[in-house]
Amino acid sequence: KAKNCGSFHEKNDQIRPLLQAVSEGSRVGWKLARTLSGGGGRSGAQMRTGPVQGRAFFRVNKLSRVARIVQGRRVSQPGDPMSVFNSDQIAEFHRDGYLFVRGLFSREEIGLLGETARNDHAMDKSSSTMDDGKGNDVRLSLWNHPGDGIYGMVARCRRVVDGVEQLLGDEVYHYHSKMILKDARVGGAWAWHQDYGYWYQNGLLFPDLVSVMVAVDDATQENGCLQVLKGSHKMGRINHILTGEQAGAEMEHVEEARKRLETVQCEMKAGDALFFHSNTLHCSAANNSDHARWALICCYNTRSNNPFKESHHPGYTPLSKVEDDMVLQVGRDDAKRSSVEFANLVEEDKSASSLAEKEA
Repeated sequence: KAKNCGSFHEKNDQIRPLLQAVSEGSRVGWKLARTLSGGGGRSGAQMRTGPVQGRAFFRVNKLSRVARIVQGRRVSQPGDPMSVFNSDQIAEFHRDGYLFVRGLFSREEIGLLGETARNDHAMDKSSSTMDDGKGNDVRLSLWNHPGDGIYGMVARCRRVVDGVEQLLGDEVYHYHSKMILKDARVGGAWAWHQDYGYWYQNGLLFPDLVSVMVAVDDATQENGCLQVLKGSHKMGRINHILTGEQAGAEMEHVEEARKRLETVQCEMKAGDALFFHSNTLHCSAANNSDHARWALICCYNTRSNNPFKESHHPGYTPLSKVEDDMVLQVGRDDAKRSSVEFANLVEEDKSASSLAEKEA
């Protein structure tokens, strides 16, 4: 399972030399395969011969990736989706409504992402604040189209997009991304809510959406980490009302759910990720610590769930995936890494304000 599989990035680095060696026809590759598999066990790289002579398959269960090699050359096409999660992880997501992936991004990748965001004057200028109902402001920046900078590379890379497509069982497109700017001592709280609680207002008939939260900073209980109610996605959509300037779930249902379901504190290291369902109830406390907690959240909708009406978020737009190494390639390029067009939440986002109109 994800919590026991170690760092995604470290294991990816371990397996890359193996695949390279086999693709070059090296006998060292076969030796590495046996070593990683622990003598042919199912916990490491698993080799099995196929029906065609000379064809070998390597399945890396802990990485949940499949590399297909035929006589020294890769057969999989660049556009083919790869397997990111194994069956246990997919079952865990559907049971709990969320899935942790530790170390999804390396220290260098997440360092470049954070450095870019903190020095991005356009992001700072476009950020919006929302009252959390307790006199504290929550600050965030949002964009609808991923772009070609490092934000877009994270949102479009295969380890994220192919994983989301596995969980939802359908082609997905980028619904939007946002950077949560929860600064030290001043970052406000987020009320208990479901993302679909207000995305429903945008003409989406089904809750077939997944968000991927990537920790830019370490997330702890002290600096207001995300909290989720385990299994709450099975409750279906709950009515939402305005809490301050945020859309919050009706607390009668939330309080009853909290009596029956486990509240999970989503403490994460920078580079960890949390994949969660759009009906999963979640919230976060204010940041009363001396440490910032920034997080990038990339949201995806399925192609088959194309909205029936226009809103401030896009309808189906084919998503151009990129290989995982593009995160570093673009992140190291100062001229490219901050390329994105931010949205104006104050003027464009009507999903929360529409709740007030219904109450009236």
